[in-house]
Amino acid sequence: MTAVAKPTPESEAAHLPTPQRDTPLLALERAHSLFANDRMLLRNGGRIDEVSPSHYRVRGISSTARLGDVVEHRSSSGARSGEIVRIGPEDVLIAPYERNPDAGIGDAVVIRTARGAAPHASWRGRAIDALGRPVDGKGALVAGKVEGTAAAPLAMSRQRVATGFMTGVRVIDIFTPICFGQRLGIFAGSGVGKSTLLAMLASAEAFDTVVVALVGERGREVREFLEDTIGAESLAKTVAVVATSDESAMMRKRAPEMAMRVAEHFREQGQRVLLVLDSITRFAHALREVAIGVGEPPVARGYPASVFTDLPKLLERAGPGVDGAGSITAILSVLVDGDDHNDPVADSIRGILDGHVVLDRSIAEQGRYPPVDPLASISRLAPKAWTKEQRALVTRLRSMIARFEDTRDIRLLGAYQPGADAELDLAVRQVPVIYEALSQSPQDRPSPDPFADLARHLRSREKPADEPVE
Repeated sequence: MTAVAKPTPESEAAHLPTPQRDTPLLALERAHSLFANDRMLLRNGGRIDEVSPSHYRVRGISSTARLGDVVEHRSSSGARSGEIVRIGPEDVLIAPYERNPDAGIGDAVVIRTARGAAPHASWRGRAIDALGRPVDGKGALVAGKVEGTAAAPLAMSRQRVATGFMTGVRVIDIFTPICFGQRLGIFAGSGVGKSTLLAMLASAEAFDTVVVALVGERGREVREFLEDTIGAESLAKTVAVVATSDESAMMRKRAPEMAMRVAEHFREQGQRVLLVLDSITRFAHALREVAIGVGEPPVARGYPASVFTDLPKLLERAGPGVDGAGSITAILSVLVDGDDHNDPVADSIRGILDGHVVLDRSIAEQGRYPPVDPLASISRLAPKAWTKEQRALVTRLRSMIARFEDTRDIRLLGAYQPGADAELDLAVRQVPVIYEALSQSPQDRPSPDPFADLARHLRSREKPADEPVE
């Protein structure tokens, strides 16, 4: 037990009831009534007896500890905090929040009251860390109502997804349209353009609030992403949650959870919220680091089983809310290690989401941006966003692109002869023009009607009927 507060005589006299008999039980009751508020006379605590690079072990608090409790200890460099991740009969294991926990053998550790997230409307336009503390130098945050432990809405109480919207990105709006409340993944290897595409999608004007979680990103890119890529106009309605790559695994683990709490707060206000998470794979890496640190055995390429349990727990919380609430449209980047789209994390996330967009490195190397592969990308809710005519057109476009790509090697070898196959002739003539029409940079204006833009581009490049096909 560690004493943390001492009342003044005046305050003690004001609160103490008139004793009837001087007994130990009454003395304990008076002390309890005096310190029933946040000022606690005693806190349950213990001492550190083992320290590792990612965890430290504490004896003396096992009987009252619970998983997820926040603890605090004083070190030579000040107060440090962490989270209980494993409880044994005689000790508990703590994962620290700070980069340098500065824990030493014998340091006193106390369990402190964990505060839930307290989002507020004034958080829009601010950048916070995984614990809800400001990191943008704009002063303290206004605390709203403290939210309890969040969970996904009950399946039968949720609204249905029914309304599509325009992102302004032509290749997305044509081939993989998105609906309010949908969960979409951007799958790609490193350096292919996930973050750029996410920023283009975050600029969509269809949303009341945008929540961006940057998990495991390079520190120098955070300001560039927020100020340049997203831009000042979109940033005004954006809440950014940042946990850079050099922060502890617990901070990288908590950042998406904090972002989801903020998004849920605005959804409960009836708003349409866009949640951008870059990247969910680094969240899985943080889960793996914490789980292995507590002794969980790996089951799939180094990932413990709990990783594949925690991923749907987080992602299922996005989507439409209950009747009368708003929706959370989640767009997540998925880093596929070594461009292997059958990576366990990518494969698991693909089954949770409502669609996936695949970015292809070979398309990026050709200079086509965004480097979306329309044949490998799919939106499970696209029929709710397309009209009947648009659906027929997209089916036709996919067929032409597939024919064009399947015959690429034959054409490179010079075996293609114009006039032998009318369908192939049409694909050879029009698919390069389609690719050109779909190219779009972050500096280009968003497209309000991508199908009309595509039709105008095709008409502008049509050749006279008597002109020979190259």
